[in-house]
Amino acid sequence: QVQLVESGGGLVQAGGSLRLSCAASRSIFSADIMGWYRQAPGKQRELVATITSGGGSNYADSVKSRFTISRDNAKNTVYLQMNSLKPADTAVYYCNMGLWGKYYWGQGTQVTVSS
Repeated sequence: QVQLVESGGGLVQAGGSLRLSCAASRSIFSADIMGWYRQAPGKQRELVATITSGGGSNYADSVKSRFTISRDNAKNTVYLQMNSLKPADTAVYYCNMGLWGKYYWGQGTQVTVSS
């Protein structure tokens, strides 16, 4: 079993920045993929960004050039740097880890962007 704990969410004005962290209870070195997803009220959960074990990243079109995903295997942590935030980015952000065919989720952290 893997526990993922997100942190770093909060309230920020449009144009501001936040950095989310996702700390895993075990080594992420072997994780095939790690990612961030978000879910806004009344909407389905959607992919924000992913990063593979080799460091390759993928982003939703809506966040390209504004968000950056990174991983620190030594700290068992994945980050999401979010810049130029918009009210449309308001959501609960979830961390996801793919390991040996199983997928694990964190509890989420709320990000609210005011206009």
